[in-house]
Amino acid sequence: MRNYPILYLGFLIIISACSGNGTSNEHAYTNQLIHTNSPYLLQHAHNPVNWYPWGEEALNKAREENKMLLISIGYAACHWCHVMERESFEDTTVARIMNDHFVSIKVDREERPDIDGVYMTACQMASDNSCGWPLNAFALPDGRPVWAGTYFPRKNWIEILEYFIKTRTESPEKMEDYATRMTEGLRSLEEIEPVSRRDEFGTEAAAGPVASFLESFDYTYGGRKGVQKFPMPNNYAWLLQYYQRTGDDEALEAVRLTLDNMIRGGIYDQVGGGFARYATDSKWRVPHFEKMLYDNAQLVSLLAKVYQVTGDGDYLRVMEETLDFVKRELSDANYGFYSSLDADSEGEEGKYYVWSQMEIDSLLSPEASLFAKKYYLISTGGNWEDGKNILRMEQKPEEIAAALGLSSDQVPAMLQSIKQKLMAAREERPRPGLDDKMLTSWNALMLIAYTDAFRASGVEAYRQAALHNGYFLSTSMMHDDFRLDRNFKDGKAAINAFLDDYAHTMAAFTALYEITFDEEWLHKARGLADYTIAHFRDTTTGFFYYTSDLDPPLLVRKTELNDNVIPASNSAMARALYQLGHYFYEAPYMEIAERMMHQILPEALEGKSADYYSNWNQLYLEMAYPMYEVAIVGPDYENLQAGMQQSYFPQAIYLGGATEGSLDLLENKLVAGETYIYVCRNKVCKLPVQTVANARELL
Repeated sequence: MRNYPILYLGFLIIISACSGNGTSNEHAYTNQLIHTNSPYLLQHAHNPVNWYPWGEEALNKAREENKMLLISIGYAACHWCHVMERESFEDTTVARIMNDHFVSIKVDREERPDIDGVYMTACQMASDNSCGWPLNAFALPDGRPVWAGTYFPRKNWIEILEYFIKTRTESPEKMEDYATRMTEGLRSLEEIEPVSRRDEFGTEAAAGPVASFLESFDYTYGGRKGVQKFPMPNNYAWLLQYYQRTGDDEALEAVRLTLDNMIRGGIYDQVGGGFARYATDSKWRVPHFEKMLYDNAQLVSLLAKVYQVTGDGDYLRVMEETLDFVKRELSDANYGFYSSLDADSEGEEGKYYVWSQMEIDSLLSPEASLFAKKYYLISTGGNWEDGKNILRMEQKPEEIAAALGLSSDQVPAMLQSIKQKLMAAREERPRPGLDDKMLTSWNALMLIAYTDAFRASGVEAYRQAALHNGYFLSTSMMHDDFRLDRNFKDGKAAINAFLDDYAHTMAAFTALYEITFDEEWLHKARGLADYTIAHFRDTTTGFFYYTSDLDPPLLVRKTELNDNVIPASNSAMARALYQLGHYFYEAPYMEIAERMMHQILPEALEGKSADYYSNWNQLYLEMAYPMYEVAIVGPDYENLQAGMQQSYFPQAIYLGGATEGSLDLLENKLVAGETYIYVCRNKVCKLPVQTVANARELL
C-alpha cells in the first residue's frame, strides 16, 4: 500500500556517553519563546539559544539569512529533553554556535504533532529508526530536512553542529542532494494506492491478526516481549472485544496477565494511583516516571471493561484510584484535563515517587512499617538508585497479613492508613512539573474514560465529570461551524485542530449520548463529522489527511494510519463514523468507514504487525459481527439504561429516553406509562421486553 524506500545518507555520527558542563543563569537570556504559552516552549524561553517558535518569523529569517534550520522537538514531561537542555541548550558555548550558524526552532510535539510527524519520519529514514525525543532535525532554509537524530551529549552535539556548518559551507551540493532525496522519500511514503477489493467482512478472518499478535506476547509478564514495556491499552481493548465476540480464553488471559502485572509493578503508582508512561524493564517494575493523560485515560477505559467482563474488584479499585489521581493532579477548574506530569523533580528522575527504608520506618508504626516493607518489597539496599525503593508488590495483602500473624480483617484499614501517611509525606516533597495545557483529543479520551467508568461502576460523579468536560470541549474548543481548536491554556484556545481532535471528540460526544440520552451530543458529533469530511478527506484514497485544508501547508500532508500508543486518527475516525452511521442511518458515513476498512485490510488482517492495527481490527470486528441497536424508551429508562450498560456488550449501541426523540429508530416505540427495551438490527426489532435480563438474552 505504501512504498517504503531505504534512504542512505552519506555520513554516520557516533554517539558516545559523556557528561555536559553547561552553565545556566535563568534570566540572563530571553528568547522568542517567551511569547508562547506552551509549558515546554516556556521551559526554554531563558536559554542562551535564540529559539523561535515554529512560524513565519523563523522561516522567513532562515530564508533571508540563508541559514539552515535546526528544529528541536520535545514535550514538557520528556526526561531526555531536560537532560539535553541542561547539557547543551543552557551552555553559552553551544548557544553561540547555534545562534551564529542556524535559525533554531523549538516545537512542542503535543501541540504540533503535524510538524513532529514530518521530521520524525525524516529521522526514521536517516537514523535507522533510532529516534525519540528530543528530536533534533537539520533542514535547509526552505524546511527540507537533511538529517535528524535524537538526544546527544554536549560533546557529540558540538561535533554534529560543526559537521553541518562545515559541510554546508564547503559542499552545499551535498546538502542539496541529502534534502532532495529525503524529501522525495517523505513524499513517496504518503503515496497511497487505492485498493479496489471489496471482500466480505467474514468473522473467520478476525482470528489471523490475533494469532499474529500473540506470537510476540510475553506469557510470563504480559505485554510484548522485550526489554521496555509500554501499556498500549488499545491492543488489549482489541483482544477483550475479540474475546467477548468469540469466547477465546487465550485473548482474555493475555489481557488479564498484562493488566495484573502492570497493577503489581512499579509502572503503577501504588500510593497515589495512575500509570507511568512505560517500564524500562520487561517485568513492569521500573517506570519511566512521567505520567501522561492519554495513557491513563485509555487504561481507565480498559480497566472498566475488564471489570465488566470479569467482576474482579482489583480492576475496579485501580480504575477508581487512577480517576482519583486524574481528579487530584490533572483536572482544571474549567473541567478540562491537563496533559502530563514530568518524570523529574528537583532535577532528578523519579525523586517524587521513591522511598528509602528509613523513611518508611519513620512514617509508620512498627507493625504498619513491617507490613508495608513486605507488601511493597522495600529493602535497605533499595531497588532503584541511591538505595531508594520503587513500590511494587508480588503478593496479595491477605497473604502478607497471614505471614505476619495478622487478621485479614485488619488489612483494609491498615493499607488505607499506610497509603494516607505515605501520600501526606509525599505531598510535602517538591512536585514534578505540570504541563497544564489542555489538548482536545486527549481530553476527549479522558471524557470517554469517565463514561466507561460510569457504565462499570454506576458512580454518578463519573457521569458528571464526563458531562462537565463535554461542555468544556463544546464551549471552549468548538466554534459555531464545528471547527475545533487544538489546545487551551490560560483561558485561550489556539492552533487549528487536527484529525485526531475531531475523531476522538466525535467518539466522546457519542459516548456522552449513550449515558445521558441527550440528543444534543449526537448532533454535535454529526456536525463534527460533516466538518471533517469537508476539510480533511482525501477522496482519492478514501482516508483523511491529518491536517485541515485550512492549515498552511507543510513539506508533506501526512495521512496517519498506524495505531500506536493512541489509535491512529484514521482508525478512530472510521470507528466514529461507523457508529454515527448506525445512529442516524446515514449510509454515507458507513460507506466511508467501510471503504477505509477495505483499504487497510491487507495490513490489518494479512500483515505481521497486528499491534499497529489494533483499532482497525476493532472496527473489523464491529463490521464482521452483528451490530445491535438497543432502544430503551419510557419513564423508567434511566434504571434500565444503567442496568444494560453495566455489562460489556461491544456489539450494542444504546439510544432512547423518556420520549421518542428525533432518531428514526425510536419512532412509535413509546407506550404510555410503560418502559420497554427494543433489541434491533438494521431497524428490525425483536419483541420488546421490560427487564434487563430478558434484553441481555436477546444480545
